[in-house]
Amino acid sequence: MVRQLEETPLTLQGLADQVSMLAGNTDVFYTLFCGAAIFLMQCGFAMLCAGSIRQKNVKNIMLKNMLDACGGALGYWAVGFGVAYEGGAFIGTSGDRFFLNNYSGGGSYIDFFFQFTFAATAATIVAGTVAERCKMVAYLCYSLFLTGFVYPVVVHAIWNSAGFLSAFNESPRGGVGMIDFAGSGVVHMTGGATALIAAIILGPRIGRFYDEDGNPLDKPYDFPAHSVALQVLGTFILWFGWYGFNPGSTLSISPDGYGDIAALCAVTTTLSAAAGAVSSMFTDTLVGFLSEGEVEYDLTMCMNGCLGGLVGITAGCSVVEPWAAIIIGVISGIVYVFSSKLLVMLKIDDAVDAIPVHFFNGIWGCLATGLLASPRHTAMSYGATNCGLFYSNGQLILNEVFGILFIAGWVGAVMTPFFYGLNMLGMFRVDPLEEKVGLDISHHKGAAYDLSAPDAGDVEVFQSKHGKDGFADSA
Repeated sequence: MVRQLEETPLTLQGLADQVSMLAGNTDVFYTLFCGAAIFLMQCGFAMLCAGSIRQKNVKNIMLKNMLDACGGALGYWAVGFGVAYEGGAFIGTSGDRFFLNNYSGGGSYIDFFFQFTFAATAATIVAGTVAERCKMVAYLCYSLFLTGFVYPVVVHAIWNSAGFLSAFNESPRGGVGMIDFAGSGVVHMTGGATALIAAIILGPRIGRFYDEDGNPLDKPYDFPAHSVALQVLGTFILWFGWYGFNPGSTLSISPDGYGDIAALCAVTTTLSAAAGAVSSMFTDTLVGFLSEGEVEYDLTMCMNGCLGGLVGITAGCSVVEPWAAIIIGVISGIVYVFSSKLLVMLKIDDAVDAIPVHFFNGIWGCLATGLLASPRHTAMSYGATNCGLFYSNGQLILNEVFGILFIAGWVGAVMTPFFYGLNMLGMFRVDPLEEKVGLDISHHKGAAYDLSAPDAGDVEVFQSKHGKDGFADSA
């Protein structure tokens, strides 16, 4: 290396080339790390879902979470990436991104990897909602369809510079477009809306709202989570992954000012998550005290409130002040509590409460951005002068509302007939007997846990030889 430097005199152009190469490689590494953190969220979803359901269905939900990553990778590689990011008025129709055809190089490859992790996250949201009663074939169908087409169309509209709602469009709507920095609407609302439609068409689990004769229960039955430890583990892994999700959405770190944006995202993400957890738990505690006169602290409300706060801040993490992030988190926790209770009132069964967390707080995250996006951060992240309604005119909030309506309308128009079709073909819901015995036994060659006890005869012989307590006599 020393001899090479001696033979090749260092010039200003050569130094500039080396700095440029270093900056490019730094951006690739940064995006790789953030994408890996997002991919780790698949583990978080798996742990949270597994802990939230009954132990007789753990294998099933674990396999579905595994296949989310696999199906998401293949579907997004083949079609979804091109639909999302190639040029076109509504969807990408041709180009190098389909099958990664002639799309190579470090910056290009890492771009695909990072965007794939977002697509897989959108698909995973649905798995928890329909847990314990959805057929595997239906799961595979909607997972591929969602990551290959439905989600990419939303991405194209909001994140592609050619999209009609994009803040990166040459002529953005209202001078600003729709700001959804990391995907409260694009990722979470899309996945949550899909989960809502699926839950309505699929119907509730046996015994949740009705008895065996089909009569409504006086009080909905809450199936106990089989492992609170897995729930908490999953929540913390998801919280960790969000530091790739939000700061990583800068897509690079070397340009001037990008480090400031990423750091702000980390701060607002932290504050909203913490505020959401506290808000949700104490809101539920207050509601319980007013209705039943007892003070109880629900761990599930705390965990899901935290996730609701994370979803709520995802759209505006780069454009709001830290104090605004706390407000967003507090309201996110309240939104979660009451939307969860609304689903129960409507007899919509969500096994892990993914719809309140992702759909309702996805909507709130977009609205919060339209209200609280500050001038200095909006200018830094987007170069736009129009910002939140509390600071500026109403253009941004109008775009946020329009984006919410677009996502709800698009997902509803496409996924409703899709799920109805699966249901009519008998491909959506498992047989009642299979549901009762559990999907692990009926679909996956046995239970997830070996709960068998040692042979009673062997235990008696052991105790007779070693004493009643199982220890040998000292004599």
